[in-house]
Amino acid sequence: MVFTITAPEQVSGLPWWPLMLVIVVLIAFNIVNNRIAPQGHYLLWAFGGSFGLLAIGLLDGNSWTNMGLGWSYLVPGFLWGVGCIIVVTVGYLVAATFRRGRNAMQDERVAELSGPRLMFQALVEVPFGTVLFEEIAFRAVLFSMLARRFGVVWAIIISAVLFGLWHVLPSIGTHEQSAALGSVVGKGRRGNILAVVLTVITTTIAGVVFAGLRLVSGSVIAPMGLHWATNGMGYFFSWTIIRARRRRRRRA
Repeated sequence: MVFTITAPEQVSGLPWWPLMLVIVVLIAFNIVNNRIAPQGHYLLWAFGGSFGLLAIGLLDGNSWTNMGLGWSYLVPGFLWGVGCIIVVTVGYLVAATFRRGRNAMQDERVAELSGPRLMFQALVEVPFGTVLFEEIAFRAVLFSMLARRFGVVWAIIISAVLFGLWHVLPSIGTHEQSAALGSVVGKGRRGNILAVVLTVITTTIAGVVFAGLRLVSGSVIAPMGLHWATNGMGYFFSWTIIRARRRRRRRA
């Protein structure tokens, strides 16, 4: 596997407004997507938002390579991404052999999905909606703009924290949908607050890992692979575990 460290060079005197514009766009997108727009339009919002953010990044002077989208890093990014998918899948398989692992993966949000709907969500909505937009936003455009203004270390920290805060709205109420999370944080308002805080912390850490993959591979395809594996494979395993338990209960 190819190992490189590729990061945008810091440039002095860059204007602040393009960076602020990207952050404002992300806030607006987050609110619209989680509180206003119909869920069926999510893919259109994701595609439109991705292209819009890339346009801002290019107007700000970021090259495709700066944003982790250079052709010369396509193969290393793909190899790292495939490697991440394999590692995560093996991790899920190992965890599924233990009761605690199966309990941790049980998510009631996917329990009622039909097989075709599950496939669409895991293979279309997650990779071409969630993963595409969030990696373009946080590891391509935002990361490059931050690195060119403040350096790589601050780019990792700030982009990861913003990525964690990005998950505040979608994490509200998740303690009631995930048995494993609910057992940790409890119920009611206190459980809801703890669930949000825990989600922000874990996704901030994930943001650091994703940024690291983007740096060592030179491509956002690497964190895309890991991002999809944790979400998409998580849906598959959760759905399979819930359905298997229901079949066993019907037989009993």
